[in-house]
Amino acid sequence: MSKIQVASITPVELISGYTARFIHTAEMTFSFVDVIAGKALPEHSHPQEQVSHILEGEFELTLDGKPIRFGVGEVVVIPSNVKHSGLAITDCKILDVFTPVREDYRVMLENANRK
Repeated sequence: MSKIQVASITPVELISGYTARFIHTAEMTFSFVDVIAGKALPEHSHPQEQVSHILEGEFELTLDGKPIRFGVGEVVVIPSNVKHSGLAITDCKILDVFTPVREDYRVMLENANRK
């Protein structure tokens, strides 16, 4: 087991206003995301299950066409392949956990570390 300081992880810009730091295990991806207020997350889906936990701020997630506003200490579970989008109501810190691993995020981190 290793200890990791999240602040020491190379940040990666996912899209404008969404910057993430990734930790990958054999079965999961942990994505610590900083989001700027007012920034939208376009609708998308992925094969991984996702659990989103708001650490700071307030976020509105539209999950399968239904808006869900959630804040500090609240969690939303996003099933595999369900379309979702979002909007940061305030500046946010979000922990997203994916299973299985997000290989696309692993590649983003590798590319960021090469710079």
